[in-house]
Amino acid sequence: MVTVLSMTDEIRNFRIDVPEFDLADLHRRLDATRWPRQLPGQDWQRGVPVDHLRELAGHWRTGYDWRAQEARLNAFPQFVTEIDGLDVHFLHVRSTEPDALPLLLTHGWPNSFVEFAELIGPLTDPRAHGGDPGQAFHVVVPSVPGFGFSAPPAEAGFSVARVGRMFAELMRRLGYDRYGVQGGDLGAYVAPEVARAAPERVVGAYVTGGLGMPTEADLPELTEPERAFYHQMREWAGVGVDHHGLLRAAPQTFSYAWQDSPVGLLAWMIHKFKEFTWTVDIPEKAIDRDLLLTNVSLWWFTGTSGSSSWFMYDNTAFAWPQGQNLVPTGVYSGTPGIRRLAERHNRITHWPEGNPGSHFVAMDEPYAFAADLRAFFAQFR
Repeated sequence: MVTVLSMTDEIRNFRIDVPEFDLADLHRRLDATRWPRQLPGQDWQRGVPVDHLRELAGHWRTGYDWRAQEARLNAFPQFVTEIDGLDVHFLHVRSTEPDALPLLLTHGWPNSFVEFAELIGPLTDPRAHGGDPGQAFHVVVPSVPGFGFSAPPAEAGFSVARVGRMFAELMRRLGYDRYGVQGGDLGAYVAPEVARAAPERVVGAYVTGGLGMPTEADLPELTEPERAFYHQMREWAGVGVDHHGLLRAAPQTFSYAWQDSPVGLLAWMIHKFKEFTWTVDIPEKAIDRDLLLTNVSLWWFTGTSGSSSWFMYDNTAFAWPQGQNLVPTGVYSGTPGIRRLAERHNRITHWPEGNPGSHFVAMDEPYAFAADLRAFFAQFR
């Protein structure tokens, strides 16, 4: 699966090369799927509808071209380096613009570096995408340990703080003394930790959202509308599948099915993307379905459905990201967070409201996301 081309300063060139046997095995398993009956209920009331998943799995089997997507991903320069005893895979896409600002992008769960496939071009080459070349970035996209081609944690107790230190070391190893960090979902926990690990190097931390979310402890200081929102938020949380609770309790148990059945993995991933892509009724209306399938395929070929859950099973309960106050913080879209709550732990300098997109905005609104990243990091040029 990996072709090592050379060794330079502890950084190895990397190229994705899934064996033909693994691709044939995926197709064989898709052909042999044991489809369940459709349960009674409306639309997605009981989960991913059988007809919807049959169609998507059929496209994965006969219409989707992994080799074309593999070649697309391999067009991004990729590398592996060992940090803190673990191999870390990353993309390093340098801009041709001489004054580009280095930017570390951190993906979320259940995602991978594929999350940024549509975003990298507008960031590294704004000139070619209708943007200001003076706002270009050198982009570094690591795979979080346990995801994709990065090695999984070998022991319990692995933390986002440790990942932050590892990513800070990666940027130091690449020779970047001054850079920005970004993260959404899991990345919203990791990006602030990079700033904590290297506040003298990180110019600013930018998160997609999640800061300033009210908790029960905040109720006494909330206004009536804010209190109503808090209770509404609690109701929303009870509607979907609590993946944090599930993966905190028994990730090993569920990983058997996700490791053995591609349709089982696809159903789980599409269910979560359905919950995360709230601007449309099905995720494929906002995110290209081949991009969704590339992410699922990467999880399948690397067998990381279990190892990617480390940050959930090592926690006792879900908690919103707090951020940090060592460097300035920007947020893609402040709402539904409350800014004054976020400012207890952050120096907020960018808090727009009304930006388009869903949870994985880099996938469904890459140009709007790129524009807002430029707006925040313009202050550090």
